[in-house]
Amino acid sequence: MKNRITRGLIVGLAVFLVAVILHFTHVFRVLEWKTWDLRLRLLSDPSRASQDIVLFLIDQDSLDVYEQDQGLSWPWPRQMYSALLDYCSQAGTKAVVFDLVFSESSVYGVEDDEDFARAIRDAGNVFLPIFLSQEEKPEEPPSTLKKFSLDKSQFPQEAIYPMASATMPVDSLIGAAQRVGNVRFSPDDDGIYRRLPLLFSCKNLVLPSVPLAVSDFLEGTNSLDFVPRDGSGQMIIRYHGPTGTYQSYSMAALINSYAQMMEGKAPQIPPGTFSGKIVFVGASAPGLFDLRPSPLSSVCPGVEILATVLDNLLQRDFVRQSSDAFVIVLALLFSLLAGLGTTFLKNIWHIVIFALVCAALPVGVAVLAFILGYWTNFTAPEFAVLLSFTAASLLNYRFEGKQRRFIKSVFRRYLSPQVIDRILADPNLLRLGGEKREITSFFTDLAGFTAISEGLSPEELVNLLNDYLSEMTDIILSQGGTLDKYEGDAIIAFWNAPLTQTDHALRACRAALACQKRLTELRPDFQSRYGQELSMRIGINSGPAVVGNMGSRDRFDYTAMGDTINLASRLEGACKQYGVPIMVGEETFEQVKDQIVTKEVDLIRVVGRKKPVRVFEILGERGEVSEENLAGIAAFEQALEAYRQGNWVEALNLFQEIKNDMLAQMYVDRCQKLIASGDREEWTGVYELKEK
Repeated sequence: MKNRITRGLIVGLAVFLVAVILHFTHVFRVLEWKTWDLRLRLLSDPSRASQDIVLFLIDQDSLDVYEQDQGLSWPWPRQMYSALLDYCSQAGTKAVVFDLVFSESSVYGVEDDEDFARAIRDAGNVFLPIFLSQEEKPEEPPSTLKKFSLDKSQFPQEAIYPMASATMPVDSLIGAAQRVGNVRFSPDDDGIYRRLPLLFSCKNLVLPSVPLAVSDFLEGTNSLDFVPRDGSGQMIIRYHGPTGTYQSYSMAALINSYAQMMEGKAPQIPPGTFSGKIVFVGASAPGLFDLRPSPLSSVCPGVEILATVLDNLLQRDFVRQSSDAFVIVLALLFSLLAGLGTTFLKNIWHIVIFALVCAALPVGVAVLAFILGYWTNFTAPEFAVLLSFTAASLLNYRFEGKQRRFIKSVFRRYLSPQVIDRILADPNLLRLGGEKREITSFFTDLAGFTAISEGLSPEELVNLLNDYLSEMTDIILSQGGTLDKYEGDAIIAFWNAPLTQTDHALRACRAALACQKRLTELRPDFQSRYGQELSMRIGINSGPAVVGNMGSRDRFDYTAMGDTINLASRLEGACKQYGVPIMVGEETFEQVKDQIVTKEVDLIRVVGRKKPVRVFEILGERGEVSEENLAGIAAFEQALEAYRQGNWVEALNLFQEIKNDMLAQMYVDRCQKLIASGDREEWTGVYELKEK
């Protein structure tokens, strides 16, 4: 015990140290990202996405429509966006957020820009993007950008990402905008967009991202205190679903709706659809190069990622990064659990189940953390579990496998597999002693074996017995029985020891029925090979017994002893007198009567036992016995009841009506003798067996 505890602790602690080192050297980083993506795919709920955020997308159909019908190639005239803003104003939208950087003057002239600036100014809720970059540019940002700068002292330094230059809309547009925000952010090293900085510094200016600018405008906040950030100072994006989670509309359909309104017609999409909505305007056409991979979609419009971040900010629906301390504690607990548990287990199925449970624990923690809004590291604890299990299993094989293989090789010829497994689980069983428990005892014997043995040569007799015993033993063991011993042609077995079996009586009865059925199938083959017809008798009884290792200190057997076993042996012998193949005692009958079809045979007192016992023949499992046989059983039981009441004449008549039944014929003879003797005073209904 002490050695196992020490070994388990050493394994657990060693694996824990390896897991922690690999975690802090970021070996698991990419794998951890992928497991987070899987969590999002399996657990994200699109219904959590806000219905107040919609996307106006410049899709490929929109580009094709205006190029083919009106000859407008990309970039479009800005009057089209002016029309869109007028449409949104009539709709009563809360905010309109562009993810299009209008960094060059319109190719359609200054008037085009001025008209767009007028529409932006009139709307009063338009947000324009700027594009911050690490690339150095000598020019200073225009004064129009400075009015959007935030107070640096209000924010933690680690949350502000340094940038070197800015690409901005033309002055007339930026001057008309309600606010501006950065739309450029970088993916993780594997190219997937999982997080986003909310603040940037450029040329001594502190500028927000577009989602933060919109959030501040709508809620009047100017703080990051409510936003959890990861170790790099970024906000983890909580995606609610794949591309298409937010309701989107084609720009062509929206501009067409505005044109229809100007003509006095009913619009294709009524502007009231967008009352109180936050509108993001962006591109989804592949040729406009704003498609990015997200954890849930390989191709996602960048504007939809920005919309998701704003949704997180407005709903305070965030993902928090678990601390390294929490990951270390998990890795320690799981590595010790797997190491110690595996060291103590011996049964292969117990080890497999334990390994699966341990492997599922980090999964369960990760899922629960996700539900609670946390990204907790999964790979380090899972690695700790798997490596601890593997290392402990190898050490178990090294230190204990040799002993286990020795026990199996020595005892497999003498004991049932169940007994061997129990010895392997507890080698202390290899000592003298026993325990009292309820069992079902099982005795078989071949009818007329003495005559059979006299008619065969020793070689033929051995071959016959080996074939017969092998077939019957396989059936007994398949029903979970423990083989006690062979005594010549006799097989002695029992159930409910050493393993607990609540249905031990039923198992024994099923084994008896299967043995008789198999012998019937083998009988023609035995007849042709050995010239002998084999018939088997089986006695079964349930009750208390002492089971355990019996014998000397150096040589012993796992066996059962007690009156229960003796009665089973007597019942096997009684089968011969009553002409039934399987006889069971009353205790067994009470346990199987709902599953097995039985026929009461008699009330008998066996040799060496004072108390009488009711005995029964078992005929088959319920549902497998024919209606004809069931009717015969009912007729027999009616006759037996008359016999028990002392109505021998009535019983005689009833038994005589039953045809082709040796047991009924026996009662006919018995009733005739009782009627002839007329001795009622001493008759008790108990039949005394005179031989074993």
